[in-house]
Amino acid sequence: MFRLAKLSLANRSVVALVTIIIALFGFVSLTSLKQELIPSFETPQAAIVTSYPGASPQVIDSQVSRPLEAAVRAQDGLVSSTSTSQSNLSILRVEFDYGTSTAKVKENLAAAIASVEATLPTGATARVVSGSFDSVPIVSLGISSPNNAKIGKLLQEVAPTLFSGIKGVRDVTVAGVEEKRVNIKLDSYSMAAYGLTQQNIMTALKTNGFIVPAGTLTDSKGSISVEVGTEVNSLDAFKSLPLMGTKTSFGPTGPAVSTVAVTIADVANVTYVTSPITAITRVNGKDALAISITKTQDGNTVAISHDVQSKVAELAKQLGKGVVVTTIFDQAPYVEQSLNDLSSEGLLGLTFAVLTILLFLMSVRPTLVTAISIPTSILITFIGLNSFGYSLNLFTLSALTIAIGRVVDDSIVVIENINRHLSYGEPKKKAILRSVREVSGAVTAATITTVAVFLPIALVGGLVGQLFRPFAFTFSIALVASLFVSLTIVPVLAYWFLKDPKTSKDAEKARQKEEEKERNSILQRAYLPIIKTTQKHSVWTVVASVLIFILTLGLTPFLKTDFLGSSGSSSVVATQTLSPGATLAEQSKAALKLEKLVIADKDVEVILSTIGSTGDGRVAFGASAGGISHQITVKEGAKVADVQKLVEKAFADDSTLGTVKFSSGGGPGFGGSSTVDIKVMAKSDTALEQGIISVEKAMKGTKNVTEITNSLATKQRTLKVTVDRLAAARLGLNEITIGGIVAGQMQPMSIGAVNLNGVSTSIFIIGADKPVTVDDVKAISIPTMTGVVPLSRIAEVVMTKVPVSITSEKGDRTAKVSLTPKGSNLGAITVDVTSRLKNVALPAGVTATIGGISASQADSFSQLGIALLAAIAIVFIVMVATFSSIRQPLILLVSIPFAATGALSMLLITNTALDISAIIGMLLLVGIVVTNAIVLIDLINQYRKQGKEIHEAIMDGARQRLRPILMTALATIFALTPMALGVTGGGGFISQPLAIVVIGGLFSSTALTLIIVPTLYWIVEGGKDRKLARGAKKA
Repeated sequence: MFRLAKLSLANRSVVALVTIIIALFGFVSLTSLKQELIPSFETPQAAIVTSYPGASPQVIDSQVSRPLEAAVRAQDGLVSSTSTSQSNLSILRVEFDYGTSTAKVKENLAAAIASVEATLPTGATARVVSGSFDSVPIVSLGISSPNNAKIGKLLQEVAPTLFSGIKGVRDVTVAGVEEKRVNIKLDSYSMAAYGLTQQNIMTALKTNGFIVPAGTLTDSKGSISVEVGTEVNSLDAFKSLPLMGTKTSFGPTGPAVSTVAVTIADVANVTYVTSPITAITRVNGKDALAISITKTQDGNTVAISHDVQSKVAELAKQLGKGVVVTTIFDQAPYVEQSLNDLSSEGLLGLTFAVLTILLFLMSVRPTLVTAISIPTSILITFIGLNSFGYSLNLFTLSALTIAIGRVVDDSIVVIENINRHLSYGEPKKKAILRSVREVSGAVTAATITTVAVFLPIALVGGLVGQLFRPFAFTFSIALVASLFVSLTIVPVLAYWFLKDPKTSKDAEKARQKEEEKERNSILQRAYLPIIKTTQKHSVWTVVASVLIFILTLGLTPFLKTDFLGSSGSSSVVATQTLSPGATLAEQSKAALKLEKLVIADKDVEVILSTIGSTGDGRVAFGASAGGISHQITVKEGAKVADVQKLVEKAFADDSTLGTVKFSSGGGPGFGGSSTVDIKVMAKSDTALEQGIISVEKAMKGTKNVTEITNSLATKQRTLKVTVDRLAAARLGLNEITIGGIVAGQMQPMSIGAVNLNGVSTSIFIIGADKPVTVDDVKAISIPTMTGVVPLSRIAEVVMTKVPVSITSEKGDRTAKVSLTPKGSNLGAITVDVTSRLKNVALPAGVTATIGGISASQADSFSQLGIALLAAIAIVFIVMVATFSSIRQPLILLVSIPFAATGALSMLLITNTALDISAIIGMLLLVGIVVTNAIVLIDLINQYRKQGKEIHEAIMDGARQRLRPILMTALATIFALTPMALGVTGGGGFISQPLAIVVIGGLFSSTALTLIIVPTLYWIVEGGKDRKLARGAKKA
């Protein structure tokens, strides 16, 4: 690396030109980087959502969920699969190995559906829903007008056309539009008069109204296609479809039955009507339509948002007068605010770092030469990010902001050494080259060591690995760039801008005079007595350090732990749940009560409420199926937590509102559960019920939780019709036939769709007399070979209560007890839950395991713990290569745990939880501790090679490295202070815990480097020398 500096000094014009090119390309790369909330990556999660109208959870489970789950388990790379069966709906959530593309996941699930599609019940419709973060809308718009029904169809045409052309837009979804359908309402008297059944009507509709390609003819003019039939494309065409009925006439010889041709209009009322409302959308309490816009994986969130907003006025214009378009949610302002806040904290940190350097060097010129490494290194990092396809997001920008305090380290060491040699009166060029030669090896090894600690992040799997790999890459590029700058640009700038030294006839005398001046400085006078004392009492120094470390570890039980802090989003989703069986009207009424309360709050900007099932697939990943969802966005400067407390109080005061749960509405939710879940598994429903009750009872009294629920607690009423198979067989019937007849009477039956007026329109057959009461169900007429009998003649009709949903995993029944954490001390809750769970007596064959956010935390902590150990191993290898020794790297390895003293203490002092970001900070500390120690030990070794006695070498080395070590430590500490204090709050959930850990660790590691490392060096290397001396004396 010294050769690189020498080459740079010899080609100063080239270096200047390269610097200008770096600046230009850096700024171009910055403007080219896409901006988004979190790094884009493919999540190997998806779901099969199957709709089966009218089916109970038990039917869904046995006829839909189980066959699909068996088919999915046959797919390669499957990690887990969990099915949830509820009324009308099956949700099969799956996860494949990370690294499996979203396209491959969808392909696997499509193959699974195809393999069992023929065995699924008629009327069951399965579709694949992606679990990608890119499936979350980046912009949601609400559209209201005097006549929403009138503009609905127009909106479905205009919105996709207007927004789909924007670069990076994946889907444009319109919700709340009224749909039309054809109803065929059967007339029971006419049907009976003509001897017709519902099946006859269905057969007529399915076998008429189609164009059948019959082949081709060939004549002298060429080929002629032959088609048979005509399409049914109007209501009149429907009404005129023929049926063959029977008519009984009475003559002299008795009754005579003859066939008669009738039309559907003779036995049914055919109408073109608005489909029954299954979902209601409201904005600020008023009926509205909604548009959701999602992006592709490589889409630029901010750019897409700006393009969408620029077209909002045009949308309103195309929809007509009186239309109001409201932005319900937009990721871009939150992304921009977070990135701007982090940038502001970074600039503050840069300013503090430069002032710190100025305070030590007491000269503007060397300070500016050193400071130039910060923007240059960051511009090089922008080039790297752009070249490798990374985006500017909370994680990469947090890495850049944190790197500001570290990219200046190498330059500080170089410029401080140059400054010192110039003070000795050495010629400028010679001083620069000698200074760089002395430190180039050390700073190179130090940088490689710090970068190396992030290599194990590549081994961390799952969500944490995907999120923090861009962070590690960004930080590593910045450090490598800083090394390049310190050995090329900094020496050239030093040559150009530092003052020429005062020449002296006696250079050695000038050096001694300057060194004496250094010894008499305030820093040296404070430090040298300490280092002499610790050298003299080396054993006691080590013992005291160990005791401090043990004392710090003793405080760890008081340390809070968490998974990942709150993102500080300006939006939150409140999911409101009423008791099972609540009608859409009842849900709408309860939702409206909450909407009025929220709208009245001065901090609320807008609330979007969705009642019922929108069919947009969000139910697959946590949204309420057929429930109530409120997306609440607060005004700038307001806190989501305050609105959340308001909503919680409303639910506590009014039981008619039901229950509420919250999830992230705009910031990164990062998937997964937000509750501590205990998963109970059993082979039978009875054992599962017993197990879940035992577990829930044991969890009562758990501290710091707001709610404890179990998934089997809520029941719904179901009318169970048990067919007497023998009695049915005697009448020529079976369960499928009887089930079809009952279903046809109970609810409209979809029999397909036709093209009416250019629009695909569904067709529904509605039974003659829909049952209203249980007795009506029992009285349903069942046609047989000998006449009509009531359903009660051949089946038992009984009211039962069943769970709202049935969950299975790998074929076993599962249920869960969920605890909603209060505050951020997730670790304490998990410990309490684990302890309580050990004492639960479960029935034979029943198991209970902790899942949810606790499992995510445990898995992430485990993987990062392994990464931490791997980082230490890599650092050791780098140090062995640097020092060509095993003994000296062991000194540094022993010193690494002491860095945790300051980190853990700072977390306790600031009441900050140990989370994923904090552990990444611990990983970074491993490199930081070793960095300063390498620079110190390298100089001590150089002095020993020059012939100095070990004690003198340690004293001189420690004295010479005191100022650069303090400068680098304090520059980093002050650079990170704005983030640790959360001055702006942007991206604080990532950067704040990390900054706190690094600042605390730097305090202890600086003391460690300046006191403990020289002491350990004296013990190890001094002991070795004394042993060699005794051996030589004996010889």
